[in-house]
Amino acid sequence: MELMLQDTDEMYNLPECIFGVAFNESLVHQITTAYLAKKRKGSKAQKSRSEVSGSGKKPWRQKGTGRARSGSLRSPIWRSGGVTFAAKSKIYSPKVNKKMYHGAMQSIFSELIRQNRFFLFKDFSVELPKTQSLLKKLQLMNFKDVLIVIDGVSTYLSYASRNLYHVKVINTEALDPISLLSYKDILFTVAAIKKIEVIFA
Repeated sequence: MELMLQDTDEMYNLPECIFGVAFNESLVHQITTAYLAKKRKGSKAQKSRSEVSGSGKKPWRQKGTGRARSGSLRSPIWRSGGVTFAAKSKIYSPKVNKKMYHGAMQSIFSELIRQNRFFLFKDFSVELPKTQSLLKKLQLMNFKDVLIVIDGVSTYLSYASRNLYHVKVINTEALDPISLLSYKDILFTVAAIKKIEVIFA
């Protein structure tokens, strides 16, 4: 599958195994809901006797002192000891294996291309770390609601985009299904695509 670079007249060959698969709606739904659930955090957190700070040494010998026997200062019956039945935060995220995640991402990539929302650039950058620099560049190309995927870190792009709520710059390592589905247009650099080919092949 060939796709034209937006900033040149060259063509780039995309592998069919990543960018030419059928859309699996149920798998994409399963992965996106799992990703959103993973961001959810429980509100309960108590420490058991194995988690509180303190020595594990026996406070005094077992017999002969006239006191009740004791084995640890971290026991729940002591002040600053652990909680007997400590409440723990619930993990809401279901298990998602690697094959399922890769399949969902391949399905999203392919659907973006079919909907003409996938754009490829040889390089995408701004001359100054200014919001107006990026805004003018996007307006010339008729992009309004856009996700820019790059490889590595671009300080200028990060600074230029942080005041634009409809523009987001993301690294390939931090790419997730929610970001891909939340923006109208998705811009990739060639370096980012090569990294994605290695990750999702």
